[in-house]
Amino acid sequence: MDNTATNTPTVAAVAVEFPPHQHRQCEVMTALSEFAGPEFARFAANSGVATRQLALPLSRYPKLSGFTEANDAYLEIALDLSERALQSALDQAGLAASDVDVVFSTTVTGLAVPSLEGRLVTRMGLRTDVKRIPMFGLGCVAGAAGLARVHDYLRAFPDQVAALIAVELCSLTVQRQDLSVGNLVASSLFGDGAAAVVATGPGRASAGPKVLATRSRTYPDTEEILGWDIGSDGFRIVLSVEIATVVEKFLGDDVRDFLADHGLVTEDISTWIVHAAGPKVIDAVEDVLDLPPDALDRTRKSLRNHGNLSSVSVLDILHDVESDPPVPGSLGLMIAMGPGFSAELVLMSW
Repeated sequence: MDNTATNTPTVAAVAVEFPPHQHRQCEVMTALSEFAGPEFARFAANSGVATRQLALPLSRYPKLSGFTEANDAYLEIALDLSERALQSALDQAGLAASDVDVVFSTTVTGLAVPSLEGRLVTRMGLRTDVKRIPMFGLGCVAGAAGLARVHDYLRAFPDQVAALIAVELCSLTVQRQDLSVGNLVASSLFGDGAAAVVATGPGRASAGPKVLATRSRTYPDTEEILGWDIGSDGFRIVLSVEIATVVEKFLGDDVRDFLADHGLVTEDISTWIVHAAGPKVIDAVEDVLDLPPDALDRTRKSLRNHGNLSSVSVLDILHDVESDPPVPGSLGLMIAMGPGFSAELVLMSW
């Protein structure tokens, strides 16, 4: 590999946190059955999801009066999960909140001004001169994009500490009056959770995987295949069946070209950290990259245990990787896709 430099940031710690309300997929589907017919059960059965953790007790969702109440719940729970995840990551890294020089935050399932990381400054004892970089609108790609931007920042400021917070409470966006296929699929697929990453610049010694390189890709004329229509009822899902087609058309070449620029081929990658988008997209990634049958086991595990966590997904999978790290010298590739339609690639080494 063309290891351009030693100027490579390190992921010092990763933490994930989930709400306490864990339910089997059948329980969630029963609770949502009043707004969908038998077709809903078919989507749920094919979702690859066995359990999900939800922001609120199941009995609370029908009582939400609208977007304002749902967003109020989002803000309270998102702050709690974010604080717990970031504190856990800092503890793992042996750092204090006051050591953090910059904090990135990403979410796409609620609105908050001041943004989440700004509200955590006083709660957690972050410095008053901490740099805040909120990222909204990236959706499922944001976990990888956030780590990529942490990489960029720490290469410029090699002696600093960066934190990334991702939190998604997808269950609070479910539209009970929307019987579209996109909403039924989303309601059977998405889960809730938060993650935090603490990373250090190359000027600070830390144990953990190195972030070697990144690449962003936005595909033209794909704005309408994934996203939100935001209105008086809140977030209405835009979710097209064309996502797997775009992946099949573009992702294989993008990954191979990215790796080739670093003197690598797909066979050099031993650890694949791929967004748990859903069974069809996961299968498409596996096919276009010609991966071994077990290469995306962690992705399918995350989907099975938690659902599609949007921006949190790849960070949950990275956390799983870090619980049993690859052998030193191994290479990994993080891949996520989201609205735009876009992809983010993050090359890592252990």
